[in-house]
Amino acid sequence: MAAPQFSPYITFPGNAGEAFEYYREVFGGELQIMTYDDFPDLSGFPFTPPPASIAHAQLHGGLVTLAGGDALTAPGEELPPLESDVYSYLIGLESVGQGRALIEKLTSTGAELVMPFEPAPWGDHYGQVKDRFGVLWAIVVGEQQEG
Repeated sequence: MAAPQFSPYITFPGNAGEAFEYYREVFGGELQIMTYDDFPDLSGFPFTPPPASIAHAQLHGGLVTLAGGDALTAPGEELPPLESDVYSYLIGLESVGQGRALIEKLTSTGAELVMPFEPAPWGDHYGQVKDRFGVLWAIVVGEQQEG
């Protein structure tokens, strides 16, 4: 039996391909993308997806493991925005320098600094960045790893 795995899954409003290419540039790792056009046979599907839509993407092996795809909606149906303050993805790094470098990489490519990366009341360095797709990333470096 395989060990359990956890991977956040983000459903994008039609720009999953762009988002996952961006995440590969920022976080590193291997990216696998499958469009609906890659499916050999869509008969039996309850809908007809746009062929170029991302059916599934997975980024693995860099700073994060992340999966997702494009949302499929009925004509005229709108998707809720990704932007929210009710969730974030926490990335723990080994040094403050790595944390600052990641935040700089994100903000130099269109992300907004939401919370400065600085010592937190509990002792760690902590900050938040909202990327250009509306996803909130929290960056943390443990108190004992501040070098």
